[in-house]
Amino acid sequence: MASWQTHVVCAYLRATRKGRYRTEERGRHSLAHGLPAVPPPEALAGRFRSEPLGTGELVTVRPVEGTAPEPGALVYLHGGAFVNGTMPQHWDLVGQLADRTGREVHVARYPLAPAHDVGEAHAFLAALHERLGASAPLHVLGDSAGGNLALLLAQARAGAGTIAGLTLIAPWLDLSMANPEIARVEPRDPWLTRAGMRPIAAHWLAGRDPRDPGASPLFGDLSSLPPTLVLVGSRDICRPDCDRLLELAPDGAELVLHVEEGSPHDYPLLPTPEGGRARDRIVDHVRATLAG
Repeated sequence: MASWQTHVVCAYLRATRKGRYRTEERGRHSLAHGLPAVPPPEALAGRFRSEPLGTGELVTVRPVEGTAPEPGALVYLHGGAFVNGTMPQHWDLVGQLADRTGREVHVARYPLAPAHDVGEAHAFLAALHERLGASAPLHVLGDSAGGNLALLLAQARAGAGTIAGLTLIAPWLDLSMANPEIARVEPRDPWLTRAGMRPIAAHWLAGRDPRDPGASPLFGDLSSLPPTLVLVGSRDICRPDCDRLLELAPDGAELVLHVEEGSPHDYPLLPTPEGGRARDRIVDHVRATLAG
């Protein structure tokens, strides 16, 4: 049973966020008016450095001062439907990851729509991997649209031996959103709708087929993934494709799917008991994959 805090958050999301994605018209408006990135908060002052990377930016957050960094590093690709920048909840998660794992977290602020598209994102991911190769082993994390990019990065670099683990938080795996099970979940999702997401996906695809594995990693090669943790709420239209990812994973794949009953999109980033337990699970997964 979902906590009372989750019920409150779902009501808040329905009242304040659902409108951005309720219809195709609202989706087009959201595409044209993405939320600007929030800079790292005061709590991270003196612990981060920023540098340009291609058409984006790389922000590296260190563990709390006095902590000797552990070997390996984390890469974080934030969500936001490919149009919104880093939000406070992203920085909260990044700070916790750095402090609790004792490792640097490289926040990849990739080029956003409408000025950019998936082709430019691929160039950014290639530059990101080249830039961070010396920090290997890497654990790559991403939420929502960032989960899409995290899986694309892991698939593209599967043979490089640099990515030791993968965490996907409510990933947007299939830009076609054609899974018939989504229709069953959609009425319960307090945040997202397919109607609102379709114009964003169409722009991001820039003429590609929505089922192109280079844009929708659900259809890409899943045979060589590192140990992977997927977390999604049951009230999230991304949930059916997470189920499908587990079905498509080959026998022997180290892929664990956790579905949190009653929780909405991106629930591990939310201030709820379920979100706290999810963050504990993520930290354990990161530590386990980078331990060797």
